[in-house]
Amino acid sequence: MAPIRPRAGTLGPRSILTRASSLLTSHKQETRRPFTQHQQQALATKRVQIYRSTTSDPYLNLSIEHHLLQNSHPDSTVLFLYINRPCVVIGRNQNPWLEVNLPLLRQGVPPSPNNPNNPNNDTNKTQTRPVALVRRRSGGGTVFHDEGNVNWTVICPPPAFNRDTHAEMVVRAMRGLGIRTARVNERHDIVLDDTSTTYKVSGSAYKLTRQRSLHHGTCLLSSPNLARISPLLRSPAEPFVKARGVESVRSKVRNVGLANEPFVEAVVGEFRAMYGERMEEIEEEEVGAASAMETPEIVKGVRELMSPEWIYGQTPQFTFSTHPTEDDPRERPPLPTDLPTNFHLHLTARHGEIQDIAIRGLGSDQMRDEELSRSLLKQNLLRIPNWRQVLRPTDSVNDEAVPEDVEHVGRWLNNVLGTGSSQ
Repeated sequence: MAPIRPRAGTLGPRSILTRASSLLTSHKQETRRPFTQHQQQALATKRVQIYRSTTSDPYLNLSIEHHLLQNSHPDSTVLFLYINRPCVVIGRNQNPWLEVNLPLLRQGVPPSPNNPNNPNNDTNKTQTRPVALVRRRSGGGTVFHDEGNVNWTVICPPPAFNRDTHAEMVVRAMRGLGIRTARVNERHDIVLDDTSTTYKVSGSAYKLTRQRSLHHGTCLLSSPNLARISPLLRSPAEPFVKARGVESVRSKVRNVGLANEPFVEAVVGEFRAMYGERMEEIEEEEVGAASAMETPEIVKGVRELMSPEWIYGQTPQFTFSTHPTEDDPRERPPLPTDLPTNFHLHLTARHGEIQDIAIRGLGSDQMRDEELSRSLLKQNLLRIPNWRQVLRPTDSVNDEAVPEDVEHVGRWLNNVLGTGSSQ
């Protein structure tokens, strides 16, 4: 089963919807056998199961994972392994405006034709590859995935759940491949101890339900985008944002230095060793895009995960303030010198919708600023295509030049909040 090839371009709210439509159509057109009745029956009855995905689509892989969580036997233990194309994955309760450099995300990453772990076999060195923004259903922090990462998931009964048990399983697999300094730290992450520094190579997240427990993590093996991870996960809006929800803990990262396939085989081997008393029940299944998309619940899951309402609209309440406030007295970095010296912006957003906003310094008088603030109330941040346009005077005509102060403020907000054009 060939992996899904991403299309060139950006992944803003509109292109997410376009991408969702084409993805669902392309999966239905593939001829690989459907998810069989035997596989569904095994999912509901087998006590030990192993699945490997052959698609690199992050929305689809997370939806397959959710299907395994929801439909596997309550007493079963399931291992699921998958590799995603480039994407940034935020936690269920995180804020993309705080966690991600959205303008940089839109620029994409270069192809990596010399990377042996790149299943897309990209050869066009001039065309960037889009980086998807994904909100998963589990908690935890923000991570970057690409073809140099292997993602592993273990689903088990709640009494068997422990935050370290299966992370230790992965560590044993790594040590068996010669990575002797791998260990699980106090935050349940997998780290490598170097001479003077400890590097994080695998972070974990969890989803606990009444009947099932899910522990998943990513392992940074040979990412060609290692130097881009930190810039992608550092939002230019961070100094101005005060947010509810979970913030990521920043750590130094590095590649383990392993190829994907030996790592996958080693993890599968350790999983088999842990549950070896039931070896006869363990069948390793491949799950492809077409077979997965024959399952209505998975189709529904992909649609949900790709929707802007899920990616942005699930964001907890946050404030954005260009200057210190009573609730957020932090010092702010200096604003660009081409912005009006008296420019102030304070807004409160919930689920991406502006609940309260006050703008000062853009109009010729206070009345103009108040009128502008009222016009933005209840607008959704992700639906603002260009801040220069929404900030221009309401009585101006379309072909009229944007006032210089509006041009500068709009360009800055486009580059900081990232949902509009940066030009």
